[in-house]
Amino acid sequence: MAKVAPCGKGGAGFGNTMASNELRSIDSVLIVDDSGVQRGIGVALCRELRIPKVHEACNGLEALALLDKLPSPPALMIIDLEMPAMDGSELLSALGGRGMRAPIVLASSRERALMNSVQDMGTALGLRIVGALQKPLTLASLAALLQNKLDATVEKQGPTPPQSVDPDTLRAALSRGDIGVYYHPQVEIGTGLVRGVEALARWHDAEQGWIAPDVFIPVAEQHGLIRELTLQVMDAAMRQTALWNRHGLDLSIAINLSPILLERGELVQEISELQQQHGLRAEQIVLEVTESSLLRDLAIALGVLTRLRLRGFRLSLDDYGTGFSSMQQLARIPFTELKIDRTFVHGAHERDSLQVILRSALEMASQLGIETVAEGVECLEDWRLLRQYGCKLAQGWLLAKAMPGVELEGWLPSLQRRRPELQA
Repeated sequence: MAKVAPCGKGGAGFGNTMASNELRSIDSVLIVDDSGVQRGIGVALCRELRIPKVHEACNGLEALALLDKLPSPPALMIIDLEMPAMDGSELLSALGGRGMRAPIVLASSRERALMNSVQDMGTALGLRIVGALQKPLTLASLAALLQNKLDATVEKQGPTPPQSVDPDTLRAALSRGDIGVYYHPQVEIGTGLVRGVEALARWHDAEQGWIAPDVFIPVAEQHGLIRELTLQVMDAAMRQTALWNRHGLDLSIAINLSPILLERGELVQEISELQQQHGLRAEQIVLEVTESSLLRDLAIALGVLTRLRLRGFRLSLDDYGTGFSSMQQLARIPFTELKIDRTFVHGAHERDSLQVILRSALEMASQLGIETVAEGVECLEDWRLLRQYGCKLAQGWLLAKAMPGVELEGWLPSLQRRRPELQA
Protein backbone atom coordinates (compact mmCIF):
# COMPACT_ATOMS: atom_id res chain seq x y z
CA MET A 1 0.00 0.00 0.00
CA ALA A 2 3.00 2.26 -0.36
CA LYS A 3 1.99 5.33 -2.30
CA VAL A 4 2.73 8.96 -3.03
CA ALA A 5 0.35 11.58 -1.71
CA PRO A 6 -0.29 14.43 -4.15
CA CYS A 7 0.71 17.80 -2.80
CA GLY A 8 -1.65 20.73 -2.96
CA LYS A 9 -0.74 24.37 -2.71
CA GLY A 10 -0.86 24.28 1.08
CA GLY A 11 -2.38 26.67 3.52
CA ALA A 12 -1.51 30.21 4.41
CA GLY A 13 0.10 31.38 7.58
CA PHE A 14 2.54 28.90 9.13
CA GLY A 15 3.03 27.06 5.85
CA ASN A 16 4.21 30.23 4.13
CA THR A 17 6.47 31.09 7.01
CA MET A 18 8.13 27.72 6.90
CA ALA A 19 8.91 27.92 3.18
CA SER A 20 12.33 29.15 4.27
CA ASN A 21 15.81 28.03 3.34
CA GLU A 22 16.05 25.23 5.88
CA LEU A 23 12.95 23.51 4.44
CA ARG A 24 13.42 24.21 0.76
CA SER A 25 15.86 21.28 0.60
CA ILE A 26 13.07 18.89 1.68
CA ASP A 27 11.53 17.82 -1.61
CA SER A 28 10.24 14.44 -0.45
CA VAL A 29 9.13 12.71 2.75
CA LEU A 30 8.46 9.08 3.67
CA ILE A 31 5.82 8.65 6.39
CA VAL A 32 5.86 5.19 8.00
CA ASP A 33 2.83 4.51 10.22
CA ASP A 34 0.35 1.64 10.47
CA SER A 35 -2.55 4.03 11.17
CA GLY A 36 -4.20 5.47 8.08
CA VAL A 37 -5.54 8.35 10.16
CA GLN A 38 -2.08 9.27 11.46
CA ARG A 39 -0.58 8.99 7.98
CA GLY A 40 -3.33 11.30 6.72
CA ILE A 41 -2.42 13.85 9.37
CA GLY A 42 1.23 13.61 8.32
CA VAL A 43 0.38 14.09 4.66
CA ALA A 44 -1.71 17.16 5.46
CA LEU A 45 1.12 18.68 7.50
CA CYS A 46 3.61 18.07 4.69
CA ARG A 47 1.25 19.87 2.31
CA GLU A 48 1.19 22.82 4.69
CA LEU A 49 4.99 22.82 4.70
CA ARG A 50 5.04 22.91 0.88
CA ILE A 51 6.83 19.57 0.54
CA PRO A 52 6.06 18.46 -3.03
CA LYS A 53 6.27 14.65 -2.73
CA VAL A 54 5.05 12.51 0.19
CA HIS A 55 5.47 8.72 0.24
CA GLU A 56 3.56 6.45 2.63
CA ALA A 57 4.21 3.00 4.11
CA CYS A 58 2.24 1.17 6.78
CA ASN A 59 5.14 -0.71 8.44
CA GLY A 60 8.90 -1.13 8.39
CA LEU A 61 9.00 -3.94 5.87
CA GLU A 62 6.89 -1.97 3.43
CA ALA A 63 9.09 1.08 3.96
CA LEU A 64 12.26 -0.87 3.15
CA ALA A 65 10.66 -2.30 0.00
CA LEU A 66 9.63 1.20 -1.07
CA LEU A 67 13.13 2.57 -0.45
CA ASP A 68 14.52 -0.11 -2.77
CA LYS A 69 12.22 1.11 -5.56
CA LEU A 70 12.68 4.86 -5.20
CA PRO A 71 15.20 6.45 -7.58
CA SER A 72 16.66 8.42 -4.65
CA PRO A 73 16.14 8.34 -0.87
CA PRO A 74 13.58 10.74 0.63
CA ALA A 75 14.89 13.97 2.10
CA LEU A 76 13.09 13.26 5.39
CA MET A 77 11.50 10.27 7.13
CA ILE A 78 8.76 10.34 9.77
CA ILE A 79 8.65 6.98 11.56
CA ASP A 80 6.08 5.63 14.00
CA LEU A 81 7.43 3.39 16.77
CA GLU A 82 4.57 0.90 17.25
CA MET A 83 3.80 -1.04 14.05
CA PRO A 84 3.11 -4.67 13.13
CA ALA A 85 5.56 -6.82 11.16
CA MET A 86 8.48 -4.48 11.83
CA ASP A 87 8.27 -1.76 14.45
CA GLY A 88 10.08 1.57 14.43
CA SER A 89 13.03 0.35 16.48
CA GLU A 90 13.63 -2.56 14.10
CA LEU A 91 13.29 -0.24 11.13
CA LEU A 92 15.95 2.09 12.55
CA SER A 93 18.32 -0.85 12.93
CA ALA A 94 17.73 -1.82 9.30
CA LEU A 95 18.23 1.78 8.15
CA GLY A 96 21.46 2.00 10.13
CA GLY A 97 22.71 -1.11 8.36
CA ARG A 98 21.93 0.52 5.03
CA GLY A 99 23.81 3.69 5.94
CA MET A 100 20.70 5.86 5.62
CA ARG A 101 21.62 9.56 5.74
CA ALA A 102 18.16 11.17 5.53
CA PRO A 103 17.06 13.07 8.65
CA ILE A 104 14.50 11.12 10.71
CA VAL A 105 11.67 12.31 12.94
CA LEU A 106 10.29 9.74 15.38
CA ALA A 107 6.59 9.82 16.28
CA SER A 108 4.77 7.94 19.03
CA SER A 109 2.08 8.20 21.67
CA ARG A 110 4.26 6.30 24.16
CA GLU A 111 6.01 7.82 27.16
CA ARG A 112 8.80 10.31 26.58
CA ALA A 113 11.45 8.15 28.29
CA LEU A 114 10.87 5.32 25.81
CA MET A 115 10.99 7.72 22.85
CA ASN A 116 14.24 9.17 24.17
CA SER A 117 15.80 5.71 24.40
CA VAL A 118 14.86 4.91 20.79
CA GLN A 119 16.22 8.29 19.72
CA ASP A 120 19.54 7.54 21.45
CA MET A 121 19.62 4.11 19.82
CA GLY A 122 19.15 5.66 16.37
CA THR A 123 21.92 8.17 16.98
CA ALA A 124 24.24 5.38 18.15
CA LEU A 125 23.52 3.58 14.86
CA GLY A 126 24.81 6.63 12.98
CA LEU A 127 21.39 7.85 11.89
CA ARG A 128 20.50 11.53 11.79
CA ILE A 129 17.64 11.63 14.30
CA VAL A 130 16.20 15.15 14.21
CA GLY A 131 13.92 14.58 17.21
CA ALA A 132 10.94 12.72 18.64
CA LEU A 133 7.37 14.06 18.66
CA GLN A 134 4.26 12.99 20.56
CA LYS A 135 1.31 11.89 18.42
CA PRO A 136 -0.88 13.21 17.03
CA LEU A 137 1.53 15.44 15.12
CA THR A 138 0.68 19.09 14.80
CA LEU A 139 1.83 21.68 12.32
CA ALA A 140 3.39 23.78 15.05
CA SER A 141 5.38 20.91 16.60
CA LEU A 142 6.65 19.49 13.30
CA ALA A 143 7.50 22.88 11.81
CA ALA A 144 9.28 24.03 14.96
CA LEU A 145 11.31 20.82 15.15
CA LEU A 146 12.45 21.09 11.56
CA GLN A 147 13.10 24.81 11.73
CA ASN A 148 15.15 24.61 14.94
CA LYS A 149 17.06 21.38 14.42
CA LEU A 150 17.19 20.19 10.83
CA ASP A 151 19.57 22.83 9.49
CA ALA A 152 21.96 22.43 12.43
CA THR A 153 21.85 18.64 12.14
CA VAL A 154 22.75 18.76 8.46
CA GLU A 155 25.53 21.27 8.95
CA LYS A 156 27.10 19.52 11.92
CA GLN A 157 27.12 16.26 10.02
CA GLY A 158 29.46 17.84 7.50
CA PRO A 159 31.84 15.93 5.27
CA THR A 160 33.17 12.59 6.49
CA PRO A 161 36.66 13.20 7.91
CA PRO A 162 39.56 11.10 6.69
CA GLN A 163 40.13 7.94 8.70
CA SER A 164 43.80 8.69 9.21
CA VAL A 165 46.39 11.33 8.55
CA ASP A 166 50.08 10.80 7.92
CA PRO A 167 52.28 12.03 10.81
CA ASP A 168 54.77 13.54 8.36
CA THR A 169 51.95 15.58 6.84
CA LEU A 170 51.01 16.85 10.29
CA ARG A 171 54.64 17.54 11.14
CA ALA A 172 55.00 19.61 7.96
CA ALA A 173 51.77 21.48 8.72
CA LEU A 174 53.08 22.37 12.18
CA SER A 175 56.37 23.59 10.74
CA ARG A 176 54.48 25.84 8.30
CA GLY A 177 52.08 27.09 10.99
CA ASP A 178 49.05 25.67 9.17
CA ILE A 179 47.16 24.73 12.34
CA GLY A 180 44.81 27.59 13.12
CA VAL A 181 42.71 28.42 16.17
CA TYR A 182 38.97 29.01 16.31
CA TYR A 183 37.19 30.43 19.33
CA HIS A 184 33.89 29.22 20.79
CA PRO A 185 32.23 31.96 22.87
CA GLN A 186 31.12 31.28 26.45
CA VAL A 187 28.19 33.48 27.45
CA GLU A 188 27.14 34.36 30.98
CA ILE A 189 23.61 33.04 31.42
CA GLY A 190 22.57 35.67 33.95
CA THR A 191 23.53 38.66 31.79
CA GLY A 192 23.77 37.42 28.19
CA LEU A 193 27.32 38.84 27.96
CA VAL A 194 30.32 36.99 26.58
CA ARG A 195 32.85 36.24 29.33
CA GLY A 196 35.28 33.88 27.70
CA VAL A 197 36.12 31.64 24.76
CA GLU A 198 37.40 28.12 24.26
CA ALA A 199 40.37 27.81 21.89
CA LEU A 200 39.98 24.98 19.38
CA ALA A 201 42.65 23.70 16.98
CA ARG A 202 41.55 23.74 13.33
CA TRP A 203 43.44 22.36 10.36
CA HIS A 204 42.62 22.98 6.71
CA ASP A 205 44.83 20.92 4.43
CA ALA A 206 45.31 22.02 0.84
CA GLU A 207 44.55 18.52 -0.48
CA GLN A 208 42.19 16.96 2.08
CA GLY A 209 40.28 20.06 3.17
CA TRP A 210 39.18 20.32 6.80
CA ILE A 211 40.66 17.57 8.96
CA ALA A 212 38.76 16.90 12.17
CA PRO A 213 40.58 17.42 15.49
CA ASP A 214 39.63 13.91 16.62
CA VAL A 215 41.64 12.67 13.64
CA PHE A 216 44.85 14.72 13.89
CA ILE A 217 45.14 15.14 17.68
CA PRO A 218 45.54 11.38 18.34
CA VAL A 219 48.19 11.32 15.61
CA ALA A 220 50.00 14.16 17.37
CA GLU A 221 49.85 12.24 20.66
CA GLN A 222 51.09 9.00 19.13
CA HIS A 223 54.02 10.54 17.23
CA GLY A 224 55.47 13.00 19.71
CA LEU A 225 53.89 16.11 18.18
CA ILE A 226 51.35 17.01 20.87
CA ARG A 227 53.67 19.35 22.78
CA GLU A 228 54.45 21.38 19.66
CA LEU A 229 50.78 21.43 18.62
CA THR A 230 49.58 22.53 22.06
CA LEU A 231 52.20 25.26 22.46
CA GLN A 232 51.38 26.61 18.99
CA VAL A 233 47.68 26.75 19.88
CA MET A 234 48.45 28.37 23.23
CA ASP A 235 50.73 30.96 21.66
CA ALA A 236 48.12 31.93 19.05
CA ALA A 237 45.28 31.95 21.59
CA MET A 238 47.17 34.08 24.09
CA ARG A 239 48.24 36.51 21.36
CA GLN A 240 44.61 36.88 20.31
CA THR A 241 43.49 37.34 23.92
CA ALA A 242 46.10 40.06 24.44
CA LEU A 243 44.77 41.83 21.33
CA TRP A 244 41.22 41.67 22.73
CA ASN A 245 42.54 43.08 26.01
CA ARG A 246 43.97 46.07 24.14
CA HIS A 247 40.57 46.59 22.51
CA GLY A 248 38.90 46.68 25.92
CA LEU A 249 37.48 43.15 25.67
CA ASP A 250 38.45 41.25 28.82
CA LEU A 251 37.89 37.54 28.15
CA SER A 252 39.13 34.31 29.65
CA ILE A 253 40.68 31.78 27.29
CA ALA A 254 40.17 28.03 27.81
CA ILE A 255 42.78 25.68 26.35
CA ASN A 256 42.70 21.87 26.36
CA LEU A 257 45.63 19.89 27.77
CA SER A 258 46.42 16.41 26.48
CA PRO A 259 46.90 13.65 29.09
CA ILE A 260 50.45 13.18 27.77
CA LEU A 261 51.39 16.76 28.65
CA LEU A 262 50.45 16.25 32.29
CA GLU A 263 53.40 13.85 32.54
CA ARG A 264 55.85 16.68 31.77
CA GLY A 265 56.95 18.82 34.70
CA GLU A 266 58.33 21.39 32.23
CA LEU A 267 54.78 22.21 31.13
CA VAL A 268 54.25 24.56 34.07
CA GLN A 269 57.17 26.79 33.11
CA GLU A 270 56.32 26.68 29.39
CA ILE A 271 52.78 27.91 30.02
CA SER A 272 53.97 30.56 32.47
CA GLU A 273 56.49 31.91 29.97
CA LEU A 274 53.84 32.23 27.27
CA GLN A 275 51.44 33.96 29.68
CA GLN A 276 54.11 36.49 30.71
CA GLN A 277 55.29 36.98 27.13
CA HIS A 278 51.77 38.04 26.06
CA GLY A 279 51.12 40.13 29.16
CA LEU A 280 48.06 38.19 30.30
CA ARG A 281 46.88 37.70 33.85
CA ALA A 282 47.22 34.09 34.93
CA GLU A 283 43.56 33.98 35.98
CA GLN A 284 42.53 34.75 32.38
CA ILE A 285 43.81 31.35 31.32
CA VAL A 286 41.66 28.26 31.95
CA LEU A 287 43.39 24.91 31.42
CA GLU A 288 40.92 22.14 30.62
CA VAL A 289 41.66 18.53 31.50
CA THR A 290 39.43 15.51 31.08
CA GLU A 291 38.91 12.85 33.70
CA SER A 292 40.90 10.37 31.60
CA SER A 293 43.89 12.74 31.71
CA LEU A 294 44.29 11.96 35.39
CA LEU A 295 44.37 8.18 35.10
CA ARG A 296 47.80 7.73 33.51
CA ASP A 297 50.10 8.84 36.33
CA LEU A 298 48.09 10.47 39.07
CA ALA A 299 51.04 11.63 41.18
CA ILE A 300 52.76 13.49 38.34
CA ALA A 301 49.47 14.94 37.04
CA LEU A 302 48.56 16.18 40.52
CA GLY A 303 51.95 17.82 40.83
CA VAL A 304 51.64 19.63 37.50
CA LEU A 305 48.08 20.80 38.15
CA THR A 306 48.70 22.03 41.68
CA ARG A 307 51.75 24.00 40.51
CA LEU A 308 49.70 25.59 37.74
CA ARG A 309 47.00 26.48 40.25
CA LEU A 310 49.59 28.00 42.63
CA ARG A 311 50.68 30.28 39.78
CA GLY A 312 47.12 31.56 39.40
CA PHE A 313 45.96 29.60 36.36
CA ARG A 314 42.39 28.31 36.51
CA LEU A 315 41.65 24.60 36.10
CA SER A 316 38.55 23.12 34.47
CA LEU A 317 37.33 19.52 34.65
CA ASP A 318 36.13 18.99 31.07
CA ASP A 319 33.41 16.57 29.91
CA TYR A 320 32.11 16.16 33.45
CA GLY A 321 29.91 13.11 33.88
CA THR A 322 31.25 11.03 30.98
CA GLY A 323 33.55 8.88 33.16
CA PHE A 324 33.32 6.93 36.38
CA SER A 325 35.47 8.95 38.77
CA SER A 326 34.57 12.58 38.11
CA MET A 327 33.55 13.26 41.72
CA GLN A 328 36.71 11.60 42.98
CA GLN A 329 38.81 13.93 40.80
CA LEU A 330 36.90 16.95 42.09
CA ALA A 331 37.90 15.92 45.60
CA ARG A 332 41.57 15.47 44.66
CA ILE A 333 42.33 18.45 42.46
CA PRO A 334 41.79 22.20 43.04
CA PHE A 335 39.50 22.76 40.07
CA THR A 336 37.96 26.19 39.68
CA GLU A 337 35.48 25.20 36.98
CA LEU A 338 33.22 22.29 36.10
CA LYS A 339 32.41 21.85 32.41
CA ILE A 340 29.26 19.76 31.97
CA ASP A 341 29.32 17.54 28.90
CA ARG A 342 26.77 18.22 26.17
CA THR A 343 25.23 14.76 26.60
CA PHE A 344 23.66 16.02 29.84
CA VAL A 345 22.71 19.43 28.43
CA HIS A 346 21.38 19.02 24.90
CA GLY A 347 17.66 18.28 25.05
CA ALA A 348 17.58 18.32 28.87
CA HIS A 349 14.34 20.32 28.84
CA GLU A 350 12.65 17.24 27.31
CA ARG A 351 14.11 14.59 29.62
CA ASP A 352 13.41 14.27 33.32
CA SER A 353 16.43 12.02 33.86
CA LEU A 354 18.83 14.56 32.37
CA GLN A 355 17.27 17.31 34.46
CA VAL A 356 17.96 15.37 37.65
CA ILE A 357 21.60 14.78 36.67
CA LEU A 358 22.08 18.35 35.49
CA ARG A 359 20.54 19.90 38.58
CA SER A 360 22.56 17.71 40.95
CA ALA A 361 25.84 18.56 39.17
CA LEU A 362 25.12 22.29 39.32
CA GLU A 363 24.11 22.14 42.97
CA MET A 364 27.26 20.21 43.85
CA ALA A 365 29.45 22.73 42.01
CA SER A 366 27.71 25.58 43.82
CA GLN A 367 28.39 23.98 47.19
CA LEU A 368 32.05 23.49 46.24
CA GLY A 369 32.36 27.11 45.09
CA ILE A 370 33.19 26.07 41.53
CA GLU A 371 31.98 27.93 38.43
CA THR A 372 30.00 25.93 35.87
CA VAL A 373 30.02 25.88 32.07
CA ALA A 374 27.41 23.95 30.06
CA GLU A 375 28.38 22.66 26.61
CA GLY A 376 26.02 21.85 23.75
CA VAL A 377 23.36 24.51 24.36
CA GLU A 378 21.33 24.54 21.15
CA CYS A 379 17.86 25.77 22.08
CA LEU A 380 16.27 28.42 24.28
CA GLU A 381 14.48 25.81 26.37
CA ASP A 382 17.80 24.29 27.52
CA TRP A 383 19.25 27.78 28.06
CA ARG A 384 16.32 28.73 30.31
CA LEU A 385 16.58 25.46 32.21
CA LEU A 386 20.27 26.15 32.89
CA ARG A 387 19.41 29.64 34.09
CA GLN A 388 16.74 28.20 36.39
CA TYR A 389 19.28 25.75 37.84
CA GLY A 390 21.92 28.43 38.38
CA CYS A 391 24.53 27.55 35.73
CA LYS A 392 27.10 30.32 35.23
CA LEU A 393 28.19 30.04 31.58
CA ALA A 394 26.98 28.35 28.41
CA GLN A 395 28.41 27.62 24.99
CA GLY A 396 26.75 26.04 21.99
CA TRP A 397 25.09 26.61 18.65
CA LEU A 398 22.25 28.61 20.18
CA LEU A 399 24.79 31.35 20.82
CA ALA A 400 27.45 30.94 18.15
CA LYS A 401 29.64 28.50 16.31
CA ALA A 402 33.39 28.51 16.84
CA MET A 403 34.91 31.29 14.75
CA PRO A 404 38.28 32.81 13.82
CA GLY A 405 39.51 35.44 16.27
CA VAL A 406 39.08 38.27 13.79
CA GLU A 407 35.34 37.56 13.59
CA LEU A 408 34.52 37.58 17.28
CA GLU A 409 34.34 41.34 17.77
CA GLY A 410 32.08 41.61 14.73
CA TRP A 411 29.81 38.94 16.24
CA LEU A 412 29.31 40.83 19.51
CA PRO A 413 26.61 43.23 18.21
CA SER A 414 24.44 40.26 17.17
CA LEU A 415 24.74 38.84 20.70
CA GLN A 416 23.78 42.25 22.08
CA ARG A 417 20.65 42.28 19.93
CA ARG A 418 19.70 38.84 21.24
CA ARG A 419 20.07 39.67 24.93
CA PRO A 420 16.36 40.51 25.41
CA GLU A 421 15.46 37.10 23.96
CA LEU A 422 18.04 35.30 26.08
CA GLN A 423 16.87 37.02 29.25
CA ALA A 424 13.13 36.83 28.56
